Amino acid sequence: QVQLMESGGGLVQPGGSLRLSCAASGSIFSINAMGWYRQAPGKQRELVAAITSGGNTNYVESVKGRFAISRDNAKNTVYLQMNSLKPEDTAVYYCQITVRRLTGAIGGYWGQGIQVTVSS
Repeated sequence: QVQLMESGGGLVQPGGSLRLSCAASGSIFSINAMGWYRQAPGKQRELVAAITSGGNTNYVESVKGRFAISRDNAKNTVYLQMNSLKPEDTAVYYCQITVRRLTGAIGGYWGQGIQVTVSS
């Protein structure tokens, strides 16, 4: 099995910063793509940022220039640095990874979700 542990969410004022972390553990041979999604109340879940095993990144237009995704392959961890936060960034954030397990099987896994609230 593969487990994901998210951390770093919370309440922050507009213009502030937060750094989300998502650490994967378990039966992992390698990790391919890693990403962060978010879901605000009444809205569909959307991809915020993703990073490939080679380090290529992509972002939803609304966070470009403010958010940065990165990964530490030695720690099986993906990060999301969020700067200049806006109230519209308020959502539950989920990490998602694609893993090749020790058995050779490939699967996608989700974190449990972490709340980010941007409010004064």
